[in-house]
Amino acid sequence: MLSGYQAWPEEVAERYRQEGCWEGITFGEMLRQRADLYGNRVAIISGEDQFTYSELDERVDRLASGLYAKGIRQYDRVIIQLPNITAFVEACFALFRIGALPVFALPLHRKSEITYFARFSEAVAYLIPDQDGGFDYRTLAEEVQAEVPGLRHIFVAGEAGPFTALEDVYTEPVTLPDEPTSSDVTFLQLSGGSTGLSKMIPRTHDDYIYSLRRSVEVCGLSPESVYLAALPVAHNYPMSSPGILGTLYAGGTIVLSRGSSPDEAFPLIMRHQVTITALVPPLALVWLNAAAARGTKLPSLQVLQVGGAKFSVEVASRVKPVLGCTLQQVFGMAEGLVNYTRLDDSEHVITHTQGKPMSPYDEVRIVDDEDVEVEQGQAGHLLTRGPYTIRGYYKAEEHNARSFTTEGFYRTGDIASLTADGYLVVEGRAKDQINRGGDKVAAEEVENHLLAHPGVHDAALVSMPDEYLGERSCAFIVPSGEALAVAEIKSFLRNRGLASYKIPDRIELVDAFPKTQVGKVSKKALREMLTIEQPVSK
Repeated sequence: MLSGYQAWPEEVAERYRQEGCWEGITFGEMLRQRADLYGNRVAIISGEDQFTYSELDERVDRLASGLYAKGIRQYDRVIIQLPNITAFVEACFALFRIGALPVFALPLHRKSEITYFARFSEAVAYLIPDQDGGFDYRTLAEEVQAEVPGLRHIFVAGEAGPFTALEDVYTEPVTLPDEPTSSDVTFLQLSGGSTGLSKMIPRTHDDYIYSLRRSVEVCGLSPESVYLAALPVAHNYPMSSPGILGTLYAGGTIVLSRGSSPDEAFPLIMRHQVTITALVPPLALVWLNAAAARGTKLPSLQVLQVGGAKFSVEVASRVKPVLGCTLQQVFGMAEGLVNYTRLDDSEHVITHTQGKPMSPYDEVRIVDDEDVEVEQGQAGHLLTRGPYTIRGYYKAEEHNARSFTTEGFYRTGDIASLTADGYLVVEGRAKDQINRGGDKVAAEEVENHLLAHPGVHDAALVSMPDEYLGERSCAFIVPSGEALAVAEIKSFLRNRGLASYKIPDRIELVDAFPKTQVGKVSKKALREMLTIEQPVSK
């Protein structure tokens, strides 16, 4: 068993097994089963390359054998920071078969985040592309490895430079001695937490495969489904809701796109007859505007999923008239609970709610500040537990005590209300977190970086409304006395290796912070100081 992992109580786990939620299979077994069922069907299309289920299964066996020969073992942690390429899927399943644990980093993460992930998870290997989006990940890997000597292996998809080319790792398949069990942790995802750097979320084969099964059932996927992965697949949403893994569970076809713009995505949808894809609200707006302006028709597209942040009613109501497909709102979290509007819901429900829990075994509570349940329709704190919602973060005992009730309910940090029909309407966040177009920014993490600047006496990061992204970030800074240039502060943060989406969109210099009655910084008052008319600092 993985140290630092909080498992479900045995009586609860047994109930989920008895109810048929947990199938008792691993991801490695799942892919073998699909290869037997759908051997000659196309599993993945990436550029001009495509692989059938049988070919994918065979390549996974070869990569698992090669990684094992390199010394990767059960429970070893391996950071994967790959774009939307076939190697991402093959590496995941190869590690699943060994019982090693992928740690999913996002393409935009830089030295600050990757160094932390490597140290905290005690990772032994790091998988990267050579270059992507004009950024050389090999340079990043050199910097991280210099600070984390335990990171023994760097595998590169592409030109390896001083490291090992991933393609050279594939070898003749061998029988692996210690395959995992279905109750084992299968990977570590990253939380969109509100305090400091991301917490790590342990998911098991049992609970995650159940979430795929329910997603496939609710979203109506079949072997004829074609899923376009336009968002970075390391995110939980395009990975499993139903995402690329749900598509494989259903026997469908994944089309991997390196970008999400209409110029890239629309031709792929038409060429491969894509039936379903997933976006965040800002991208959905871009697609709608592009389709309307160009008169683009996407007749194969049956379902457009929108999630990651709240989708405005006005924009949501445009999806069917402009794109001619059904909108499916998705509201979920990497910790577990996923909510969908149903494909046969009324237009009002689809445009005005964020869906209802996908499993009959999901338990949801809406409570006040004292954990007392509020009346139906009233907004409060969203708590949840169920067969695919974790019982604790990885190696985070103190944080778990705050984030979970004694009954095992997860405190999501969302403010929501429930309709009479059990649909959620998300009102906002209770936690100190900014949702920048689906990318979560923890205020504390950015504030800590700002406070490292010698010219910064104090710092507070708050959200500000944005028509396109939903929220942007504004950093209020109390200088330490020296003159501060906004451009220099942003350059300072970039040089510290902070991901670009975490760099404050706006910076305001103030003499002092407003305080609450108990002497805390009033972020509510800071947000009220922001008006649309004020110029954004450069």
